[in-house]
Amino acid sequence: MNVSLFVTCLSDAVYPRVGEAVARLCARYGIRLRFPDGQTCCGQPAFNSGYWDAARDAAKTIIDAFAESDFVIAPSGSCVGMIHHHYPALFQDDPVYLQKAESLIEKTYEFSQFFVNVLGVTDLEATFPHTVTYHPSCHASRLLGVKDEPLSLLSNVAGLRLVPLPYAEDCCGFGGTFSVKLPDISLAMAADKAEHVLETEAEVLVGTDMGCLMNIGGRLMHEGKQVRVMHLAELLYEGVNSRR
Repeated sequence: MNVSLFVTCLSDAVYPRVGEAVARLCARYGIRLRFPDGQTCCGQPAFNSGYWDAARDAAKTIIDAFAESDFVIAPSGSCVGMIHHHYPALFQDDPVYLQKAESLIEKTYEFSQFFVNVLGVTDLEATFPHTVTYHPSCHASRLLGVKDEPLSLLSNVAGLRLVPLPYAEDCCGFGGTFSVKLPDISLAMAADKAEHVLETEAEVLVGTDMGCLMNIGGRLMHEGKQVRVMHLAELLYEGVNSRR
């Protein structure tokens, strides 16, 4: 399979272990990920701020970078959601790149989507003997409809006790540029989310988007709470290694 990794900005610059975990989990199934050097930001920050010309330039770079890939996977429902839902609007007056964008949409998947819906894998034979709660990020769940896939993967991890997160559907307050433009509101939302995480008494908070996890984790750290924050791919990879 000609599969490429779209690492995303946050994973590349701040949380490289997430991208490494995705690559190593794929390798267990005979997939050696390609990593096109030309990839850059998906353009979401510019798009959300109204700078559509800049977003369009970034989108063209992404489209060209993955033109030869059969599948593209990313550890971020937010970035994949940008491609799926906003690239058509960016190229509505450019039939050439609109067609290229639609081709990219058809082959681009969030990490858990790819494993469950493309590879047909729900049990990675991982062990993780900890109490875990799961935050469903807005873009993955609402834009992409990724709801059951992460839970399917978590439910097959031996020793893992999954505790429901109260008000799980509520936004964490990150929202990319939202947290910069409206910091007081963002802070209040993050505080509420952190409080709900603590209510579960979970040892680990897991999710599929590092933007959300960074925001919630930062609030928990500010409060001095010892809750480990992990991307789903990190948890699964650690669990796979524990069985060796």
